[in-house]
Amino acid sequence: MSTTSSETTAIQREIAIAARPETVWEFLVDPDKAVRWMGRTAEMDARPGGVHRVEVISGNIASGVFVELDPPRRLVYTWGWETGSAAAEVPSGSTTIEIELVPDGDGTTVHFTHRDLPSAESAARHAHGWEHYFERFVAVAEGREPGEDPWLATGGMS
Repeated sequence: MSTTSSETTAIQREIAIAARPETVWEFLVDPDKAVRWMGRTAEMDARPGGVHRVEVISGNIASGVFVELDPPRRLVYTWGWETGSAAAEVPSGSTTIEIELVPDGDGTTVHFTHRDLPSAESAARHAHGWEHYFERFVAVAEGREPGEDPWLATGGMS
């Protein structure tokens, strides 16, 4: 995975997943599959303008709308916090997540960008969260069980 510069307000990562793009895609747009790697509940209407809403941990709900869907290649949606400690700094729909799924043999390379974060500190906090969830995302997309998310039990990042 690449690193995040403290001078930017974007997070960029490249992730290798041993699963076809069609499989990986479903874990990004199907709410039942999405909560296997992130969140307590999810509501996803996977069409342009459709809602993307995840209760990540108790009391912290991220939401936005789907902007672009090109299955199973490209997904763009807005992101921010309806509730929780980051809601004032990163309100619902105020940032953008872009995901490109590139076939690589029998697997997929995921190019992930989370942009428009308001500060380097906010980018660092979000990068920490994404790192936690990317490990779980890779596991479920590859057909493994990630186990219980410790952040659901503790109510946050540790």
